[in-house]
Amino acid sequence: MTLTFSSSAATVAVAAATVTSSARVPVYPLASSTTLRGLVSFRLTAKKLPPPLRSRCGGASVRAMSELVQDKESSAAPSIAFDEAAGETPSELNHSLTFLDARSEQDLLSGIKKEAEAGRLPANVASGMEELYWNYKNAVLSSGASRAEETVISNMSVAFDRMLLGVEDPYTFNPYHKAIREPFDYYMFVHTYIRPLIDFKNSYVGNASIFSELEDKIRQGHNIVLISNHQSEADPAVISLLLEVQSPFIGENIKCVAGDRVITDPLCVPFSMGRNLICVYSKKHMNDDPELVDMKRKANTRSLKEMATMLRSGGQLIWIAPSGGRDRPDPSTGEWFPAPFDSSSVDNMRRLVEHSGAPGHIYPMSLLCYDIMPPPPQVEKEIGEKRLVGFHGTGLSVAPEIIFSDVTADCENPNEAKEAYSQALYNSVNEQYKILNSAIKHRRGVDASSSTVSLSQPWN
Repeated sequence: MTLTFSSSAATVAVAAATVTSSARVPVYPLASSTTLRGLVSFRLTAKKLPPPLRSRCGGASVRAMSELVQDKESSAAPSIAFDEAAGETPSELNHSLTFLDARSEQDLLSGIKKEAEAGRLPANVASGMEELYWNYKNAVLSSGASRAEETVISNMSVAFDRMLLGVEDPYTFNPYHKAIREPFDYYMFVHTYIRPLIDFKNSYVGNASIFSELEDKIRQGHNIVLISNHQSEADPAVISLLLEVQSPFIGENIKCVAGDRVITDPLCVPFSMGRNLICVYSKKHMNDDPELVDMKRKANTRSLKEMATMLRSGGQLIWIAPSGGRDRPDPSTGEWFPAPFDSSSVDNMRRLVEHSGAPGHIYPMSLLCYDIMPPPPQVEKEIGEKRLVGFHGTGLSVAPEIIFSDVTADCENPNEAKEAYSQALYNSVNEQYKILNSAIKHRRGVDASSSTVSLSQPWN
């Protein structure tokens, strides 16, 4: 389940207190292996981690981040867990081309063993890569697409190459990370990898016209915040792929509020590098290690300030999942549903938008895509979750803007208003989710449309 994110989208509640399935779907293949060999010999402009973090690249632990913050504080540098090491400069990489030279499954699997034996891949990362290969292969082959086996080898060779590069020369994310598009296009790399996992024939977009409305507003300098549920590490790619034909602008410009796990897991980092991320520590993992709570709060405060600065400039599109993590199924029924929202996170975003000085709007958005890369049944503390991958239909829907004053006119106090607004947004997300579930899981297709959610397939 490798992807950006945008993994877990996370809350900013703590910091705020301080302040191929369808022939009609366009395909954009990656460059040829010859071209890619040239791309990996470049001088990577990613910021290099200081020695304490480089020595731990296999685990990419949060504790290592804490050491980075402490080092920076002692030298009067800004205290932020995601910041680059002051004074570090890029160096030439003696990057192994083991995976880019692979032409078969055997080449890939023997390459993992070779790199592990050479000490360039930690054992846990190597085993995770092999597990991911088999899961990705099974998912892509189940699609029945022509040349599926070639797709698997091509996509996994590039993915493994990026993962190895990340271990050799770890990348550290700033509070705001802008998607890396050159010299290697990580954004298109993510698309090429995720596209074969989406059953476009059984995928739908709800209220596509509203996404066009959002784009118009953003281009006019308005700020847009999408309050949404969050289901998988593939969520950002699903959003951009389902809107790729109609509104590619949305996918390229959306900024995802992302938890630290997707920027520390070696199998996930290359995919995160292809997205615009506002990096925070998830509220769900805030107290995993009591010694790191203060550091995490400082990091979240810095990220919150970055977000406020962006919003003041106008024309921003921010996606946040105020549940603080991915949805999980009901343990008794096995049914998936949007996780409840944290009202403080919703209220923080509302106040940031209102105080930005630019026109701002908050829209409820719903996602259904957990089958692509389902999360572990329970929230895990350790980095390096088991990654399952599947070929399935996906869904995305957005509803009209919900205005705070319209929902809270009868509320008697600020706390009641905060709860009422958060609940109104959640109710809309949940309603849209039910429509998507009916269309995709119950195979009703566009007939599942309602008076408030009109389903379509913009790629057809």
